[in-house]
Amino acid sequence: MTIWDLLLQQIINGISLGAMYALLALGFTMVYGIIELINFAHFNVFMVGSFVALWVLQAMGIVGQSHPLFGLELIGVLLIALIATMVITGLIGVAIERICLRPMRNVPGTAAMITTIGVSYILFNLILLGAGADSKNYANPLPYVRWEIGEAVLRLREVLVWAVAFGLMFGLNFFVRRTKMGKAMQATAQDPEAAAMMGVDVDRVVVIAFFLGSALAGAAGLIFGLYYNYTSFIIGYTAGLRAFTAAVLGGIGNIPGAVLGGLLIGLIESLGGQFLAVRWTDVIIFSILVLVLVFRPAGILGRVAANRS
Repeated sequence: MTIWDLLLQQIINGISLGAMYALLALGFTMVYGIIELINFAHFNVFMVGSFVALWVLQAMGIVGQSHPLFGLELIGVLLIALIATMVITGLIGVAIERICLRPMRNVPGTAAMITTIGVSYILFNLILLGAGADSKNYANPLPYVRWEIGEAVLRLREVLVWAVAFGLMFGLNFFVRRTKMGKAMQATAQDPEAAAMMGVDVDRVVVIAFFLGSALAGAAGLIFGLYYNYTSFIIGYTAGLRAFTAAVLGGIGNIPGAVLGGLLIGLIESLGGQFLAVRWTDVIIFSILVLVLVFRPAGILGRVAANRS
């Protein structure tokens, strides 16, 4: 395989990773953009989503690696798994906001952020105690379809990952920019007190932000499981940190920035692992996080705004 084929293969892999990180980063961005809170529970909502998707697939009889589906049957199974996972993880996000964070909304300092760390550990240990510490093999309903581009290979799973991830991203962007509720979310992000005086139900906006962010984390969990064919209670930490880095890199609170940051982190991980060494990818990624925070804390597409706190 030539250097150009290797490069193309890693770009394909990097876009797939980046799409997953972008979905996770959008969850951070949704919540931070509305209430300026870093939701560290988001890491493990993603992990829970991967288990929920696994259980939904098993409930539909999709078990093991030897029964690929085709056509409308495959589309139907994936849509049911995607919708069910997004709804369940979205409701988990709503529960986190209503039970744990709403009572602390007016508490000054970092109490709310520390609370999300506690919630993250609760989710972590619930899955550990309930599902066990061993990795779970994911069902694989995808047929083995591939296209060769030179010596690089594009598989059906990458195409489906791109279609689902970018479809959700464009749908979210349309919702935020074109719908009445989306405009209410933009108004709340700019000035919640002024938005409330203009008749915006701020509590409802916050709930919807948590629902959408957590639903996207669930979609990312399904994508992770189908892409790697496994899940485990420990997957949230590394993927969540990289998604958080992507959100900061692109400009936390900025939807196009989260997508851009996710794709860049995915490409850096893929290309770094191929042309340097896998052990260096974390050094590169988190060095980028430090440099961005030091020299451009608003991120690539972010803008410096007045602090409301």
